[in-house]
Amino acid sequence: MHRGSSDAAKVRELMRRVGEEARGSGRVYLVGGASAVLIGWRETTLDVDLKLDPEPPGAFEAIARAKDALDINVELAAPDEFIPPLPDWQARSLFIKRHGGVGFYHYDFYAQALAKIERGHDLDHRDVVAMHDLELIDPGRLAGFLTSIEPGLLRYPAVDPRVFRAKVDAAVAALRETD
Repeated sequence: MHRGSSDAAKVRELMRRVGEEARGSGRVYLVGGASAVLIGWRETTLDVDLKLDPEPPGAFEAIARAKDALDINVELAAPDEFIPPLPDWQARSLFIKRHGGVGFYHYDFYAQALAKIERGHDLDHRDVVAMHDLELIDPGRLAGFLTSIEPGLLRYPAVDPRVFRAKVDAAVAALRETD
């Protein structure tokens, strides 16, 4: 079922509901469009992508109720489903807010940027540029993180390591031109 798009107010309300209705502590990482609308480089997003780690007890029930009440799409999706997890990604994930025992974070922007570069849609490119413009990522560090995960790409057969490297090199060069 397709639902309406989500703006920052809907994402904040989802966070509040999940945090207040969860029966224990945990972390929820916002990804992609959810980060974009909260930070403000996009007005709306079609899907609110989340990763729960560790999963707060009762979070899925709260998400199910909130989807209907707020008329939003919620998906469980994170960069580590498409590329290997970056070392220490949790430490680079930016804290947003705590509701009850649940902490909400923006999933590591370096991981988000690499996953978006690998996917390569126009909106993904614009998001990577916005992350750079907002100083959420540095081009040199981005290339270094790719090097750190390249050995793990064997576990992601949909990703061609040479093509991915070429995409990242091109993106890094383009970002450096704007510095």
